Amino acid sequence: MEQSAPRPAGLGPAGLGGASVAERGTRARVARLILEHGPVTAAALGERLGLTPAAVRRHLDALLADGMIEPRRAVRMGQRGRGRPAKQFGITDAGRSAFEHTYDDLATSALRFLASRAGEQAVAEFARDQVADLERRYRPVVDGAPADQRVRVLAEALSADGYAASASRAQVGGEQLCQHHCPVAHVAAEFPQLCEAETEAFARLLDTPVQRLATIAHGDGVCTTHVSPKRLNETDEENKESGGTSV
Repeated sequence: MEQSAPRPAGLGPAGLGGASVAERGTRARVARLILEHGPVTAAALGERLGLTPAAVRRHLDALLADGMIEPRRAVRMGQRGRGRPAKQFGITDAGRSAFEHTYDDLATSALRFLASRAGEQAVAEFARDQVADLERRYRPVVDGAPADQRVRVLAEALSADGYAASASRAQVGGEQLCQHHCPVAHVAAEFPQLCEAETEAFARLLDTPVQRLATIAHGDGVCTTHVSPKRLNETDEENKESGGTSV
């Protein structure tokens, strides 16, 4: 069941000094946009929120001072342009923690109880059952997309569920699926079965091998999954149907 996001603890009155209620609300929106969309520029934030450059800068300075965000070096894609790339801002571990659900302790305790009574395998089955609903919902969308767009479509579906995901070409071939937010990161740190079940679901949805390279649960800034190019056995099947042979 979808839960409304709690107000970040670090963005409360104590963290903002004499900021007004309106300023606290806007600052929380700025921080959440940075969390959900990955590193972004001040100009992009101003456009999304309808704020002036001066207002955006004021909120960014406050979030930087509180350790909620940090400047990131922009990676220029494609043809190089003139001048330096615009500065981007990304969420810090402290900023991400401020958005964590308040049910982490309860969920962790429940899984500990399940593991102690029924064993680790029961936790793995529980994780697969939880991911099964996500897989059922995403299946029609992913299957309906062209083969070369399925990772991007999966990223969009994950983003709609609050995972702030993105897709890009991998330097070593294939693609990378990145999730900038994980609502169960603290629980998954103790129970990696949650990450494993999700990775298995990605492989089934994309019908190709995938490999989890990094996870927020293990202290990385982003959950990164490498998606291999479409399996070569499809060529074998086509050759068999046409009466040919593969080499």
